[in-house]
Amino acid sequence: MTETEFRPFEEAAPGTSSVRGYLHVPTNSPRDGLVLTHGAGGNCQSPLLVALATAFCKAGVTVLRCDLPFRQSQPHGPPRGTAERDQQGLRRAIEVMRRQVPGRVSLGGHSYGGRQGSMLAASEPGLIDTLLLLSYPLHPPKDPTQLRTAHFPALRTPVLFVHGTRDGFGGIDEITAAQSLIAARTLLLPIEQAGHELITSRNRAQLPDTIVSSFQAFLEARR
Repeated sequence: MTETEFRPFEEAAPGTSSVRGYLHVPTNSPRDGLVLTHGAGGNCQSPLLVALATAFCKAGVTVLRCDLPFRQSQPHGPPRGTAERDQQGLRRAIEVMRRQVPGRVSLGGHSYGGRQGSMLAASEPGLIDTLLLLSYPLHPPKDPTQLRTAHFPALRTPVLFVHGTRDGFGGIDEITAAQSLIAARTLLLPIEQAGHELITSRNRAQLPDTIVSSFQAFLEARR
């Protein structure tokens, strides 16, 4: 494993959202980068994001673990009408990462963060190399008719879905059906007995490495 370090990161530019979070940098010469963000109820300090950023960095990937603009504006509570601003914040984070690494840049997000990332990628093909969608919120719990897949046919970016088999925001069969809407290459990594947060007492130790190895294999397969 590569030795790693991480440090607080903040960059502001006039008229745009700040990029704020933590930058994980391997001590070797990393080529690839990953922007990683959180869901509607959390922030970039969530246990899942911290564990994943650490595991990716140990595997030699530079990671920017960042807060979405809505969370920078309010420490608690869900986003309200901030989707466009949150997507612009992710675009800025991608720009930051492009300056950090010479290689591929991917975008990962948990739940709401992944949804905003996928919408950004659909609207700007080629902006990123690969999407990592953790617990994509396919629909509100107990309301499977309100699908959040209208932008899927416009996606031209390869997508790895990581989804718990007990996720109330969409079952494995529903995610599989949604994959068929995407023209780009997709893969589903089901996490047994996991809910929307993905981490359980049983999988806590091995889950980050499982996701990292699956994502890296998926990324390399497109070469």
